[in-house]
Amino acid sequence: MNKMTEHLVSNEELHNRRLAATPRGIGVMANFFIDKALNSEVWDIEGRRFIDFGGGIAVLNTGHRHPKIIAAIQAQLERFTHTCYQVLPYESYVTLAERINKLTPGTHAKKTCFFSSGAEGAENAVKIARASTGRPGIIAFSGGFHGRTLMACALTGKVVPYKVGFGPFPADVYHIPFPMALHGVTVEDSINALHALFKADVDPKRIAAIMIEPVQGEGGFYVAPPELMRALRQECDEHGILLVMDEVQTGFGRTGKLFATEHYDVIPDMMVLAKSLAGGMVLSAVCGKAEAMDGPAPGGLGGTYAGNPLAIAAAHAVLDVMEEEQLVERANYLGEKLVKRLKAAQAKVPALKEIRGLGSMIAAEFYDPTTDEPSTDAMKRVQAAALEEGLILLSCGVYVNALRFLYPLTIQDSVFDEALDILDRALLKA
Repeated sequence: MNKMTEHLVSNEELHNRRLAATPRGIGVMANFFIDKALNSEVWDIEGRRFIDFGGGIAVLNTGHRHPKIIAAIQAQLERFTHTCYQVLPYESYVTLAERINKLTPGTHAKKTCFFSSGAEGAENAVKIARASTGRPGIIAFSGGFHGRTLMACALTGKVVPYKVGFGPFPADVYHIPFPMALHGVTVEDSINALHALFKADVDPKRIAAIMIEPVQGEGGFYVAPPELMRALRQECDEHGILLVMDEVQTGFGRTGKLFATEHYDVIPDMMVLAKSLAGGMVLSAVCGKAEAMDGPAPGGLGGTYAGNPLAIAAAHAVLDVMEEEQLVERANYLGEKLVKRLKAAQAKVPALKEIRGLGSMIAAEFYDPTTDEPSTDAMKRVQAAALEEGLILLSCGVYVNALRFLYPLTIQDSVFDEALDILDRALLKA
């Protein structure tokens, strides 16, 4: 056992130590501490078992400790763990870039570079867009989430808790509404807001990029309508703006396609990837049209740990597992089972207002049936009841009133069915 935990401790003791040793700004959902995990299951330090429908926030599409990913990391450990790619490069980085270039939508010439976090990927997409266009402005969407660093916070369209107390933020970032039918926002509203922005606030010739999540993550798993994507592509083409898809949470099979962008007849100029790219290892990527990616001068991109060889090895294994185990197809199978169960429960749960998503990127949104207003309390009651029975669920949404389902796509059928039974019972507490 690890020397740091070789003596027996309780969850309560560690919880109190956490409060004393770490800042309150790092919010923690659970009041228990994990000891071990395998595929879709985790065990805490007191031996209790949980089914993980959070997946490290969409990082574990291939599950906890997939044997092929462990083997790939172990093999790389025997060779070298770090050189800094910009100092001493290695073939696996180049090979992974080639694989990403081939797998992402579009037959045009592409280039890919690697970083550490999704936020770092988003920031570098901004740098690349500005360098390649010579323009400063970036447009993002309300409800969108792009990370926690300052530029990523500026891009993020949700104030609490991501922006409170952290300003001022980088300039030349603008937001328009994201279509949400449930909340009365249409595609027409979004495009009209874009046109109003161009008339009142910024010349479109000053805009380098429009960044959008095909399915909003933290924002509530709202799916971008195809007509929105087509309209954005048209606006970008008309004004020389780059269209950037943030696929940090949607990528690698989650939506029933390898990339959510494949649900649309629109090709982006750049994509930001992270989370399930490396099965729990720290890795992100920016992939885009070669001419745009070559905008920054040599030395303008990089990072000490960017494209770490252990994470690169894990990513190669993830891509192998995605193909060998047909996880894209499995995402659709599991998502259909989940939606069917949720819809059956809806008749008995008036607070369950809407079920939406693509593939296995599904959300359930809760409203107060007496006021028809978003209900955080109803969501929390379901979340707490599920956790009490050993099912880990995460929240999301502008109003923090939705549950999102981010189980590993490798989850065993028997465990998935067990989780759905727990969910059925928990929903009755809404």
